[in-house]
Amino acid sequence: MNTIKFHKSDCGVEVLLNVLIGEDVKESYLNTDTFNTDFFEIVIFKKVKGTLILNQQKIKLTDNSIVFISPFQKRKWKLAPDDLDFTVLVFQENFLNDFFSDKLFTYRLLYFYQLNFPLDILVEREEIAKICAMLSEIKLELVSPQPDSSHIIRSLTYYLLQKFNRVYAIQNKLSLDNTEHNFAYQYKLLLELHIRHHQRIEDYVKLLGVSRITLNAVVKKLFHVTATHLLKQRLLFEIKNDLIHSGKTITEIAYELNFSEPNHLMRFFKAQTGMTAGQFYANYQNGIFS
Repeated sequence: MNTIKFHKSDCGVEVLLNVLIGEDVKESYLNTDTFNTDFFEIVIFKKVKGTLILNQQKIKLTDNSIVFISPFQKRKWKLAPDDLDFTVLVFQENFLNDFFSDKLFTYRLLYFYQLNFPLDILVEREEIAKICAMLSEIKLELVSPQPDSSHIIRSLTYYLLQKFNRVYAIQNKLSLDNTEHNFAYQYKLLLELHIRHHQRIEDYVKLLGVSRITLNAVVKKLFHVTATHLLKQRLLFEIKNDLIHSGKTITEIAYELNFSEPNHLMRFFKAQTGMTAGQFYANYQNGIFS
């Protein structure tokens, strides 16, 4: 599978962030191959018709919508070429975390690394126009930098990301209280880093240095699910991802994910989904997403 790496533009500001105008990158988004990237994408659609298979979700794209894509998420676009108008904000994770001096910054944004809620939102047409106007300002600062350009880019980017987060939280009835939940965000980060090697809640409690009760309380308050549920969903996603994209057998996947034997993986999969791994894969191949 092709992985597209962040391409540092010819912009005059030394930042690993860019604004892409749809007309300039249209051909890439009309490509129907499955691929991933090593950077974040936020795609703002003024006009669109088509679908996106992302993170094992099938998203029906509509006008005035925004899609959030995290690094290395597999995606497959199927867009109608006519009447397509969009803008893309792209950036690398370490850059953004450094830019805002917060190593958990991207994990505080509810729409990234998300498994339990939709990966898109709908906004009013007037709001889309405002968002695109701000992105145009960022682009101008990138290509025609001034001594204070980095400050303006930082402030506009921060505003947009937090505004998206507010709308996402409201649409999905999630908490916006960021001040008391560092353990929840750290847990989310650790799942991304270690899920292929650690599948017990005790492993993460030890890594975080908190009690299981404390971890479960903050995760449930912030994400509306238990810490165990979040772990199981992340592990299930990893299994599904391997089934769809790796070409490996159930046995190979089971041992790579530290199941003591393949039957344990199959029982886990059936308990979480209500179907066998074979049924899931057949459904996926037939365009049935669940």
